[in-house]
Amino acid sequence: MIKANHEAYPVNGRVILHIDMNAFYCSVHEAVDPELYRNKPTAVAGSVELRKGIVVTCSYAARAKGVKTGMQVGQALKQCPDLILIRPDFDLYREFSRRFMKMAYDYSPLIEAMSIDECYIDITGSKQFGTPIEIAEQLQSRIRRELLLPCSIGIAPNKLLAKMASDMKKPNGITILRKRDVSKVLWDKPCNQLYGIGSKTADKLRQLNIQTLGQLAKADDHLLSEHFGIMGAILKNAANGEDASEVHSEREQSKSIGHTTTLPTNFTDRTAIFRVFLNLADQVGRRLRRQQLLSQTISITIRDPDMRTITRAATLSTPTEIREDIYRTACKLFDEHWHQGKPIRLLGITLQNLLDKKEAAVQLDLFDYQKQPMKDKLVQTLDALRDKFGENAVLTAGMLGDDPSTLIRNHKLRGTSLQMDHLKQRRFEEE
Repeated sequence: MIKANHEAYPVNGRVILHIDMNAFYCSVHEAVDPELYRNKPTAVAGSVELRKGIVVTCSYAARAKGVKTGMQVGQALKQCPDLILIRPDFDLYREFSRRFMKMAYDYSPLIEAMSIDECYIDITGSKQFGTPIEIAEQLQSRIRRELLLPCSIGIAPNKLLAKMASDMKKPNGITILRKRDVSKVLWDKPCNQLYGIGSKTADKLRQLNIQTLGQLAKADDHLLSEHFGIMGAILKNAANGEDASEVHSEREQSKSIGHTTTLPTNFTDRTAIFRVFLNLADQVGRRLRRQQLLSQTISITIRDPDMRTITRAATLSTPTEIREDIYRTACKLFDEHWHQGKPIRLLGITLQNLLDKKEAAVQLDLFDYQKQPMKDKLVQTLDALRDKFGENAVLTAGMLGDDPSTLIRNHKLRGTSLQMDHLKQRRFEEE
């Protein structure tokens, strides 16, 4: 048996799985309350007022009736009058995400979570658990049996092909895609069907008379370089099924921590804008401290009603984890780089140049050196209160309001599929 397992793995090269949870949010609600939702057309809508929101995701029963992700809720209800609308519950999604990721870790320590509902697994060194197809079948079966969730799994020699393979059979499919199969399986497809090629790149390729992945795979190197720079070679390699990127374990430290919020109307009032920054600074600071990190660089994002976006950043002389430092820097950047009275549609704060707090050497002046222990104790006490009694347990008057930034503390209603803090927090609880 062990010998057979070894023969199923390449002598040189890797074996990568890509797990994609099918219609994840709706499937989680169905698993928790099957009598209410099983085999029925459901949709999770991203707005607190559901009928004005958009469909974040929908069940396969809803998709069969023409409902699509990103569709306006009103349009979805016209398409499917019996559609059941569900308010998002990100705490619930995070819990199920942790549980299926934990199962993945039973087969390999090399797990890279791409979002709350998908991950790569490098199983090159996992021969003791069976052949690649046996491991995929075991994982899929366990997720279905223990969590009552469907998933699709792609098996390939690299991340790109594993991702492409997992999309080929949904729901509950397992697909193997080898490099030697690329020409037969992918080359007749339009370029925008390759993972990583968006509509703008596909349009530019069409202007060069490159319509299919097969044409891209054989395209002239000079032509691609002339129009896409160094990306030209990457595009051609991808069309040939080549991808050298490694699976980066989620045990690694975050590279940035950010929050953005879309405003209900165009904001122009400086006081209201600064209240949004205060709420954003509060939550990114909380996330930073949970991961025991400090930030050296504070970046803000501003988007106007015409979707024009600017980002501006400042590097601090001393790395911080404190809300007030983050907020003060964000406001200073805003005053320096945005004309007062100009309308704003979206605001964000991102913390960059992150340092491990236990390893960072922080230089303090004499005054800060004397005051810092008291500051640290106060922050720890306030964080402990909020951990126990909820995010709204301790607030300053300046954080109160009726704009969406006040809702980012509601982790049940607000969240994103790309936020992986729930997995990183688990790491610190285990250490």
